[in-house]
Amino acid sequence: MSVDNGNRTNFASKIGLVLATAGSAVGLGNIWRFPVLAGQNGGGAFLLIYIICIILLGLPLMIAEFMIGRHAQSNTATAYARLTANPLFRNIGKLCVFTGWFILCYYIVVSAWALNYMVSALAGTFTTLAMTGNTQAYADYFSGFVSHPFMPVVYTLLFILMSHLVIVKGVKKGIERFSKYMMPLLFIIMLVLCISSFFTPAAGEGLSFLFQPDFSKIHVDTVLCALGQAFYSLSLAMGCICTFASYFNRETRLVSTAVKVGVIDSMVAVMSGIVIFPAVFSAHFSVDAGPSLVFIALPNVFQQVFSAIPAGAYIVSVLFYFLLVLATLTSVVSLHEVPTSYLTERFHLSRPRATTYVTLSVMLIGSLCALSMGPLSHLTICDKNLFDLFDFTSGQVLLPVGGLLISVFVGWALDRDIIREQLTNYGTIPAQTMAIIVFLLKYIIPVIILLIFLSGLHII
Repeated sequence: MSVDNGNRTNFASKIGLVLATAGSAVGLGNIWRFPVLAGQNGGGAFLLIYIICIILLGLPLMIAEFMIGRHAQSNTATAYARLTANPLFRNIGKLCVFTGWFILCYYIVVSAWALNYMVSALAGTFTTLAMTGNTQAYADYFSGFVSHPFMPVVYTLLFILMSHLVIVKGVKKGIERFSKYMMPLLFIIMLVLCISSFFTPAAGEGLSFLFQPDFSKIHVDTVLCALGQAFYSLSLAMGCICTFASYFNRETRLVSTAVKVGVIDSMVAVMSGIVIFPAVFSAHFSVDAGPSLVFIALPNVFQQVFSAIPAGAYIVSVLFYFLLVLATLTSVVSLHEVPTSYLTERFHLSRPRATTYVTLSVMLIGSLCALSMGPLSHLTICDKNLFDLFDFTSGQVLLPVGGLLISVFVGWALDRDIIREQLTNYGTIPAQTMAIIVFLLKYIIPVIILLIFLSGLHII
């Protein structure tokens, strides 16, 4: 039977539950990382493999975290400890809590970049840069900001304080209310930008690149890259999914909720491709520009493609970077909730105090990461500055290891009665997908994650 915790807050509505959980997944992984990887890996070919990976890898792992979170009705660290005495498996939750906090410490820096670009777009900075006629000006602007002695820290602190204000209000008044307003607004902005992309000169070429798979582009690296993106995009093994599931009520259908979240997450990724690729092709930029695509190429692209429309470039730039801030904030809020929930329940702290402790720690570490491309660029570990070190360690080590342990634990060690209880909503609905989910978690997903892990470390 599930752990009874009658005092624990639940989401008040089904739509709030889905939007809040989707918000934890939707973020930079969809709007920044997906177009970058799709551009580098053949567009439509990458999209096809990515969707397959979401179905075979992402959804079963999400359901696994849902089952653990709702059954235990506690923060992520405590959830696993309640389900097993095995010293390895019972510490999976602590690893996930640490991973969520660790990712937040550097993720907040990229969030700060997005906030700065939104402010700059509002101030007309990119319009001014366009008047110089020098495309290098956009790269100079980005490098000038990230290497500035204090401005990255200012924006980093502002962003973490924004998430603090949401988290401190709790689940219903904070996270759920925020998600019910922000996620629809995010989709409205995405829709407006998608429509505008259809009117770009090379819209057909950009959309063909995204939706017509060139199977000659598919190779081992493409597959591994798509697997990693599916993992990253859905916020798996970060503690977010398990923590949010602990706020699910007994009527929440875990499989259908996972499918809805996966669909929303994938839609945002595809829509970001629809926004970006037609514009990039229209401006004759390279689609494989890499991580600089959003922060260096796109401001220039928007100025070139939409300049013929009165205030068109200005409006599109403002909307896009406001969208990026919204998506990033939903992810930051969910990452912040993971350690906050742990501190609240493990040490019996009030939510305001626990939230403050997490905020202060992220302010400190995040500020150091923010300065790692400027005043602290000389501080390196294994030839990586602090930002790159946090990025590599989380993406190539912590996330794959956490995902592997979750899959093995649920697939091989978790009591089948608990799995059946959670998938049937305590015996009220049939468990038609149980055998498939368990099979994937036992045999398929561990092998896939191991391949991602070894590939990320350049062992294979």
